[in-house]
Amino acid sequence: MVTMSLSGPFSSNSLQEALSQASQPSTSLVKTQPSRTPSQVTVLSASVSLLARNGSMHLEGSQDKASTVGATSLQDDFGKLTPSLYEAGGCVMSLVNFEPATRRASNNLWDTDSHLSSSTSVRFYPHDLIRLNRLLTMDPELLEQQDGDLSPELQDAPQGQETSAVSATANKAKQYYRLWLLPYLWVGLNFDRLTLLALFDRNREVLENVLAVVLAVLVAFLGSVLLVHGFFTDIWVFQFCLVIASCQYSLLKSVQPDSSSPRHGHNRIIAYSRPVYFCLCCGLIWLLHYGSLRIDSSRFTLYGVALTSSLVLASARDLVIVFTLCFPIVFFMGLLPQVNTFVMYLFEQLDIHVFGGNASTSLLAALYSILRSIVTVALLYGFCYGALKESWEPHHIPVLFSVFCGLLVAVSYHLSRQSSDPSVLISLIQSKILPSFKDKNPEDPFSEVHDPLPEKLRASVNERLQSDLIVCVVIAVLYFAIHVSTVFIALQPFLSYVLYALLGSVGLLTHYLLPQVRKQLPWYCFSHPLLKTKEYYQFEVRDAAHVMWFEKLHVWLLFVEKNILYPLVILNELSGSARELASPKKLDTEVGALMITVAGLKLLRSSYSSPTYQYVSILFTVLFFTFDYRHLSETLLLDLFLMSIVFSKLWELFYKLHFVYTYIAPWQITWGSAFHAFAQPFAVPHSAMLFIQAVVSAVFSTPLNPFLGSAIFITSYVRPVKFWERDYNTKRVDHSNTRLASQLDRNPGSDDNNLNSIFYEHLTRSLQHSLCGDLLLGRWGNFSTGDCFILASDYLNALVHLIEIGNGLVTFQLRGLEFRGTYCQQREVEAITEGVEEDEGCCCCEPGHLPHILSFNAAFGQRWLSWEVLVTKYVLEGYSITDNSAASMLQVFDLRRILTTYYVKGIIYYVVASPKLEEWLANETMREGLRGCGERNYVDLDPTFNPNIDEDYDHRLAGISRDSFCGVYLSWIQYCNSRRTKPLDSEKDSSLVLLCFGLCVLGRRALGTAAHHMSSNLESFLYGLHALFKGDFRISSVRDEWIFADMELLRKVVVPGIRMSLKLHQDHFTSPDEYDEPAVLYEAISSHQENLVIAHEGDPAWRSAVLSNSPSLLALRHVLDEGTNEYKIIMLNRRYLSFRVIKVNKECVRGLWAGQQQELVFLRNRNPERGSIQNAKQALRNMINSSCDQPIGYPIYVSPLTTSYCNSHPQLGHVLGGPISIANIRNFVVGTWHRLRKGCGAGCNSGGNIEDSDAGGLSCGSGNGTGADSHQSSVSHGGTSGPAPLHSYPPHSLGTSQSSQSVQSGLVRHSPARASMVSQSSSYRYSSSRHSSLRTSATGLEPCRRSSTSQLSLRTLPTSLQLRLGSSSDPAGPSSSLSSHSIPPCKRHTLVGLLGNDGVCSTVTDPLSQLHHHHYHPQQHNPTVSTVRRDDISYRVQIVDVSQVLESINLPKRKELQWPDETMRLRAGRTCWRDWSPAEGMEGHVIHRWVPCSREPVSRSHINKTILLVQVDDKLVPIIETGIIELGAEV
Repeated sequence: MVTMSLSGPFSSNSLQEALSQASQPSTSLVKTQPSRTPSQVTVLSASVSLLARNGSMHLEGSQDKASTVGATSLQDDFGKLTPSLYEAGGCVMSLVNFEPATRRASNNLWDTDSHLSSSTSVRFYPHDLIRLNRLLTMDPELLEQQDGDLSPELQDAPQGQETSAVSATANKAKQYYRLWLLPYLWVGLNFDRLTLLALFDRNREVLENVLAVVLAVLVAFLGSVLLVHGFFTDIWVFQFCLVIASCQYSLLKSVQPDSSSPRHGHNRIIAYSRPVYFCLCCGLIWLLHYGSLRIDSSRFTLYGVALTSSLVLASARDLVIVFTLCFPIVFFMGLLPQVNTFVMYLFEQLDIHVFGGNASTSLLAALYSILRSIVTVALLYGFCYGALKESWEPHHIPVLFSVFCGLLVAVSYHLSRQSSDPSVLISLIQSKILPSFKDKNPEDPFSEVHDPLPEKLRASVNERLQSDLIVCVVIAVLYFAIHVSTVFIALQPFLSYVLYALLGSVGLLTHYLLPQVRKQLPWYCFSHPLLKTKEYYQFEVRDAAHVMWFEKLHVWLLFVEKNILYPLVILNELSGSARELASPKKLDTEVGALMITVAGLKLLRSSYSSPTYQYVSILFTVLFFTFDYRHLSETLLLDLFLMSIVFSKLWELFYKLHFVYTYIAPWQITWGSAFHAFAQPFAVPHSAMLFIQAVVSAVFSTPLNPFLGSAIFITSYVRPVKFWERDYNTKRVDHSNTRLASQLDRNPGSDDNNLNSIFYEHLTRSLQHSLCGDLLLGRWGNFSTGDCFILASDYLNALVHLIEIGNGLVTFQLRGLEFRGTYCQQREVEAITEGVEEDEGCCCCEPGHLPHILSFNAAFGQRWLSWEVLVTKYVLEGYSITDNSAASMLQVFDLRRILTTYYVKGIIYYVVASPKLEEWLANETMREGLRGCGERNYVDLDPTFNPNIDEDYDHRLAGISRDSFCGVYLSWIQYCNSRRTKPLDSEKDSSLVLLCFGLCVLGRRALGTAAHHMSSNLESFLYGLHALFKGDFRISSVRDEWIFADMELLRKVVVPGIRMSLKLHQDHFTSPDEYDEPAVLYEAISSHQENLVIAHEGDPAWRSAVLSNSPSLLALRHVLDEGTNEYKIIMLNRRYLSFRVIKVNKECVRGLWAGQQQELVFLRNRNPERGSIQNAKQALRNMINSSCDQPIGYPIYVSPLTTSYCNSHPQLGHVLGGPISIANIRNFVVGTWHRLRKGCGAGCNSGGNIEDSDAGGLSCGSGNGTGADSHQSSVSHGGTSGPAPLHSYPPHSLGTSQSSQSVQSGLVRHSPARASMVSQSSSYRYSSSRHSSLRTSATGLEPCRRSSTSQLSLRTLPTSLQLRLGSSSDPAGPSSSLSSHSIPPCKRHTLVGLLGNDGVCSTVTDPLSQLHHHHYHPQQHNPTVSTVRRDDISYRVQIVDVSQVLESINLPKRKELQWPDETMRLRAGRTCWRDWSPAEGMEGHVIHRWVPCSREPVSRSHINKTILLVQVDDKLVPIIETGIIELGAEV
């Protein structure tokens, strides 16, 4: 199928031209070619009709855009074709309806059918195009002879008509639409298409028609009811009828665009807004009127106001009547949203303020949340009602009410930990009940692309549900026991005062003092944080953020506040207020039970989810209604419930007023246009109106937006916390969602914004992993629902919108801005990144400032900003981007020759290393295709080959011969073949060399073909290189068609070869001659293949690699944007990045977003330099407006709503402990039992204390390393577990500390229980001691420094123990014993506890002489001494002092040390490390040791210090012993 866009080369105009050329004689063709006959024109028209009738012409439209496409008409000799196409959004229709003239009453052949649709592209199938082409090229006379053989559609066409008759029938045709009344009965409507669209909206589905009819009937019925009952008189009757008429007419023709429409173009939902709101208002009027007539007495009062009095209900009814009459103004101002937005807003507000829920992420999520809350209240209501029905004694609370309180706390805890979006939960249930068995197609190129996020979210939800299953039961039992103990009655009123005092002090410390002293500018007075993190003074962050003591304090204070203080305070108020609320004087039992349940659920859920400002509202309520206005109190429980709602609105009002004042402050206002200059003084007299608007907007939670970005503020319509009604997410353009033809020709998505969006997507994944934990650690300061933050680094600027905040979860959305933003964006980025510490101004002078204190001007200016810098060094994992110009790296021919050489060597490497090599060599088709290349005198004379680029070019033969190829690459082929498991024949005349020769010639010919045979031209060479890099191989030579026998040769050999050559070419600049050795080149390619992802950025594998946190990536980027045409080599390295965290006033963000939406959608301001997006540093106006959804803003990435769970944060788990589950509890109990058993056994043997064993935690005070966790390979009797690094060496025994390890390992070998304990405890310690200052060894002993003053000889051990140890270490029999090794003093007590006091003495012996003697002379055996095999114990050490590293000791000129192996010497120093350097915190194995004055030369140190040879990964590091600490041994 061939697809052509209307704006492309074959559009509607080209179709018109083709038909017009076919029907009308051209002036240039009159002399040489006769004009087409009318019969041929008829056949052409009918053939086009066939295309349309057979479904060969399709139209595609977008649901989000509506535009008129073209204004031309398709016209031939018979009359007018179709009018201009109109795109109305996604409905299904035909482009034109071709019907024969004999079937119509008129002469119009191109009448329009009633099935109309939008169109953006026209598709023709190949067989239809071939048929049409044959008709166009057919001879006219032959065509007239074959008219009888045509299809019935063609036979119906008029034949034999003269040109004059045709022109006579070309009058204007009547156009009509078919209105189907019944399946076979229709009526024609005499409208043209545009007129009908201008008059009525198009309903696409039957349900829309039914809904419109029902709403129209409801509007008429409810309006007539109100008119009959006399609610309107005089002129208001006419006004009310106008409202009814407008509501009904909106169902026929809606206002497009509406002032409350969130999208451009036709909005189908907005048509139903007016009738739905009218029905709601009429129903509310009728209910209030009915209530005002039926209620005689005021039964329910609140703070002295009778809520159910007839006067209050009548006043509310009149207010709704006035609001209904003002519908025209209300909808013109856009004060009411579309229906689905209003429903979502209503459910969300009810769930938050009534039931204590969280914000919602969608309409279905809001419905799910409100139903979940209602069901919870219904279940708890029964317990509360039953308890209130029982008799209450003064000093006794019914047990059922205690049960209700326990269940209330447990259910509130569970609901606060659940997200409002049930999609992940549903997916988890489906994966457990109905697991998917999808067979992956190995031929699918995208089958390997896997997104790990859904599985990670399901695992987090599953883990939280298992934890809640246990924790909720514990919470319910615990708080039931507390409540049933009558502690809330017996200790009054002192308990209340203590709880309020604790709550106030903890809340003040947690949510005010600690965040303030950690901010960048505490109280806007100090110039730096008073509590600094470890990374504050680091220029470049190299590791994850270190957990500080005040972060741990913040976490524990928050834990105590949420899980202990708030539940106790609320249960205290429940116990004291329940009986009074349920009394007949208040609310009666039925209503009182409902109010108690709702109020308790709301307060508890809010405290668990968002405790930031709860302490303020609770303290104010207690003080206000206890000491100031006690007579107004409606019980403290109800007071707390209502005041929590009031305080949330007051905080919102505070943020709105702060935004308004900072935005219109006259000393920092920026006029973006002439209208701003006019609006500034105009807004001053209306300050009172502005304050009223702020109050109203705070009550209804509506944005207060600046009109056109000026100082005039207007109230927008209500919105949920999510704000944006459309689920707009960036769809990255890559090879998975574009057509192959467009990938090869136009290279879609090659602009920088599309390619850079992947970095924001990875940033979103990093935040998903760590955001919730960082928020709980206080690294972002105080936070609440709807807060907005900006993350700013060198090139990344992203706005993070917190939408849903729960107990241990945060749902957010990230909006990434352009890397190279506009001038206004750069000015605002400078404002948030520049420091104010150097400002010394005070008014108009510069007297300076006190040390560590801000100047007066700086402090004053910071207070008049709608944003504040919270953190300057926020550490987050991301990718550092390095881009180099490919043109500069390939400018000269020598550099291109090097690239081509690496290209050929890469092809040889991949073909020889392929497991299918033998299959390819045996393939007869390939052998036949390569037979010509195997001839002795074969020379490939293709002009693609260039002597300046191809190293094996034969100047005598003017091409590439097999001899010249083998002269350069035969040694490389043979080396690669030698590295195979089963080497093949690799002689010069072998089939392997022939295959390599054919592939290398093919690869270079493909490169030349892609470069248009102009490899000498740099631009052409880069174009061809990029084409091959993305996989566009054009096989143009007949000699290369043998490759089609197996396309895996292209996919798995040639494509990786060209990609690997780019990386090798980059490495060439750092070390030009390094890859001349085949071994080094082979190892480099193998290492890059394992650790580096090289792919085109349009390849889905690139996105998958980035999202999978691959350590390094490489790509060749072709940028075509705004006239730029350049090639870049992009290198990504995963590392920790440093961000500045800026908190922005959330009302500022909501107001500016609402203003942009109104200006662009409703007012249709298309000015790209409009005043509302000019920079305003005090509000970050440009950055905020740029982050709007497209096309309102222009972010390069908008993430989907992403939920972050605290379970995935490793540092938070170390502070609070991991999640509680049955498996974790079982592991903890088993591990504790094994430690106790070992400790008790040690204590019973020696009569000592348990503290000396592992269970007691022996401390020797030497190991204080805090390095990161490293991979540890355990060495057992059978060998090593896990892959060993290249050229790894078995570590020698370390000597002094090894003796105790040997004793322990000997004891453990004969005790299976202890062996399992040792392995479990070692794995537990190494996984949980990442940030601990004390490190324990694998046997449970504390490592400490080696001591030579007090050591232990093992020759005096008891005979039984010698027999046991000897039998396990040496097969010589019971007569052998252990070699003497030293034991440090800190381990002596443990050994005494294990062996008794009889086996201890202090004898100093050489630890390595016997070992090396046995190692180098295995035939000489001492029957009295058994050696400890060095494969039995593997020691790990950690580097703590880099200055002790001897990096040049391996130079050949220096003969101080004697090396055990020459290979060790070559790999142990700067000459082998090159760019790598040892760093503090690195860990490795000790494989050799040089001791001063050693008897063996190979173990003798040339200085008066012990030197260790440590293997770190694949590097060998010689270091003095004082520069490391021991981490212990692995058994």
